[in-house]
Amino acid sequence: MRAVLGLVLAAMVSAAWAQDYEREKRWADEILKTLMVGNAQWLEQKNGHRFLALYTEALSSPNVARGAVIVAHGRGWNPDFELYGTLRTRLADQGYSTLSIQLPVLPSTAILGLYVPLYPDARERFQLAVDFLKAKGYKNIAIVSHSLGATMANQYLIRTEDSSVGAWVFIGILQGLEEMYRIKIPVLDVFGSNDWTVTMWGADERRKQILLNPGSGQIMVPNAKHFFEDREEELSGIVVKFLDKVFRSVDPAAARR
Repeated sequence: MRAVLGLVLAAMVSAAWAQDYEREKRWADEILKTLMVGNAQWLEQKNGHRFLALYTEALSSPNVARGAVIVAHGRGWNPDFELYGTLRTRLADQGYSTLSIQLPVLPSTAILGLYVPLYPDARERFQLAVDFLKAKGYKNIAIVSHSLGATMANQYLIRTEDSSVGAWVFIGILQGLEEMYRIKIPVLDVFGSNDWTVTMWGADERRKQILLNPGSGQIMVPNAKHFFEDREEELSGIVVKFLDKVFRSVDPAAARR
């Protein structure tokens, strides 16, 4: 049934909802005009498409990073939009270099289900981000993903054969987790008490799946909304505390060589 649904959605996307590369370009043009923190990187996919990633070294020193984080945005947004721009800079300030990546986008009117056929493209982008950080010499690599970006990260982690990612934090995930038995790394589920209904409804079931994975957990942030407006500092602190715990046995000087 899932295969049939995927074929139907793929046909719909190819017919009327092709990836919006022009929207990606507009996002990139806007970001590059005002980029103050971090450096723009262009990662190239097998089909020749180049997508934007924002690389920010921890404290601007390659020898102090405790690791590196791939930041993944939600549906239709970009790697520097509000919450994601805050996360990529705050995490770098607190010792984790960041690579915030542009994920596939559709036109703004596209519903959530139409993104399903884009998951393979998203998985390729995650892998290119991992490869980039590995080439920089990072040993401790994590994914911090929000909303649909968390769903896409889930799809990457259950299918990749690369074991380089050592921790995963998902924030305000929209859908239930899939095939968590394939994920052997510590994960943290973070959501707000005033989050979107679809995220709140799935919390108990997610917790049951997560607690089967050693070192994993779930945190509900009181009074926080889906985009954690005015709670970004608290959120980044939660993420750093979790990553420090996961990577605590690693000498910070050895996290990147």
